[in-house]
Amino acid sequence: MISRRDFLQASMAATALYGASGFGNWGRLAAQQALTQDQLLQFDAFGNVTLIHVTDIHAQLKPIYFREPEINLGVGGNRGSVPHITGADFRRAYGIEDGSASHYALSYDDFAALAKGYGKMGGLDRVATVINSIRAERPDALLLDGGDTWHGSYTCYQTQAQDMVNVMNALKPDAMTFHWEFTLGSDRVREIVGDLPFAALAQNIFDSEWDEPAEDFAPYKFFERAGTKIAVIGQAFPYMPIANPGWMFPEYSFGIRDDRMQDMVDEVRAAGAEVVVVLSHNGFDVDKQMAAKVTGIDVILSGHTHDALPEPYLVGETIVVASGSNGKFVSRVDLDVRDGRMMGFRHKLIPIFSDVITPDAEVAAIIDEQRAPFEAELTEVIGRTAEDTTLFRRGNFNGSWDDLICDALLSERDAEIAMSPGVRWGPSILPGQDITREDIWNVTSMTYPNAYRTEMTGEFIHTVMEDVADNLFNPDPYYQQGGDMVRMGGLGYRIDINKPIGERISDITVLKTGEALDPQRSYVVTGWASVNEGTEGPEIWDVVEGHIRKLGTVSMTPNTSVQVVGA
Repeated sequence: MISRRDFLQASMAATALYGASGFGNWGRLAAQQALTQDQLLQFDAFGNVTLIHVTDIHAQLKPIYFREPEINLGVGGNRGSVPHITGADFRRAYGIEDGSASHYALSYDDFAALAKGYGKMGGLDRVATVINSIRAERPDALLLDGGDTWHGSYTCYQTQAQDMVNVMNALKPDAMTFHWEFTLGSDRVREIVGDLPFAALAQNIFDSEWDEPAEDFAPYKFFERAGTKIAVIGQAFPYMPIANPGWMFPEYSFGIRDDRMQDMVDEVRAAGAEVVVVLSHNGFDVDKQMAAKVTGIDVILSGHTHDALPEPYLVGETIVVASGSNGKFVSRVDLDVRDGRMMGFRHKLIPIFSDVITPDAEVAAIIDEQRAPFEAELTEVIGRTAEDTTLFRRGNFNGSWDDLICDALLSERDAEIAMSPGVRWGPSILPGQDITREDIWNVTSMTYPNAYRTEMTGEFIHTVMEDVADNLFNPDPYYQQGGDMVRMGGLGYRIDINKPIGERISDITVLKTGEALDPQRSYVVTGWASVNEGTEGPEIWDVVEGHIRKLGTVSMTPNTSVQVVGA
């Protein structure tokens, strides 16, 4: 008799044969003109349960450009494993043809050139079209939102996320979980959650005073769909008070809480759940580790690390699905649930090519309504990119958007060293493209935006860099608590990603003088996104806007200030 794991591996093989690398025949089309909406949405229905997954939208209502990371290194057991391969290596792993639609959507090489042919991606009105198409075929499909939804744009900031709430309500999700949402402050989060027409799930959010599950968030919800009892368990971002300002949500504590996750899985199984889905904002490596520790999970819908993978990743008998970010993709997962268990699946990562998919008229109207009061501010042109410059974020150590932000901080705040957080959100700008105020806010919008100016010793700067590097490169995923590496303006350094904390960073050099960073000397340092309450300084978007206005045309040279060893 075939084992269930072998059966699931056979499903993986069948999925891989369904089109190019499991994401449909769009992956083999050579030109944007060859794409059609029907081809993007084509799916051979399977089994009796359908899941639709979106995550990490970061308040991007409209189509955007988004360049995938050039560098995404793994350590320990995840070294060289997906999602820690990029570019040509990634394309080889999934059989993606150079120059194809999937090359453009899923890797970074030749991004600017391919973008001119394939156009922008995303837009929640196009996402709505995809969701509605799936629901027309499978009316019982579950739509699940992995969080990082109410954060990341000008209109989201100005409306305290009401724009995103209104649009997402029109998409009619069945459940969501959370991360950046909490930076609205706990009062605002409770206000929104209290009115949501769908489930707010997080088994790992506790009352910080009583160390009991927080009443505002259910740990799970049951759904009866297609004659099947489905349990969806929520898993919010575990490291909120470390990665974000704890003073904004002091009532809550978080954590991975995998022991409680096991209890929740056992509880829903005992209550008759035939399939168990975890809607997670852990990050992909943490989800892989949780899948190995917690038994009885059928599907983990993964978020936080913005990975877009054409195939689910199998851990034991659990499949882990990664659906990208910024509205670029929607995942559809069909499950064959029989005799109280998942016996097989079919999956497709659906790319949202905005020039190919027809916008849903109702959602498009709601989006325009949210943006209308701010249209003049959003569309004001601040500068322009040079013909040799793409502004992008993502990559373990730097991105040209972050380099520009660091340059702005150094110049506008008259400092020797600048620090910019290694956040993963933020669309890209093509060469020769206008830079609008909306573009600047898309990479800077947050509720703690003040650009500080202070003094730090060289020793303290080194300590900060080591701490952040450990968040990224600790070999145990459960200790990877942040985003990418802090971006350093005015400094170069060497990093050995395989060393322990305190030994990874060396050869720190002040670029302006060529001198080694002096541990005893105090340096004037500027930065933003400090988690400390009461941080003073101008708002980062004003700092960046002022700098770009002075430049007029932005030209960025490749950043070679970080030497990486041990990769």
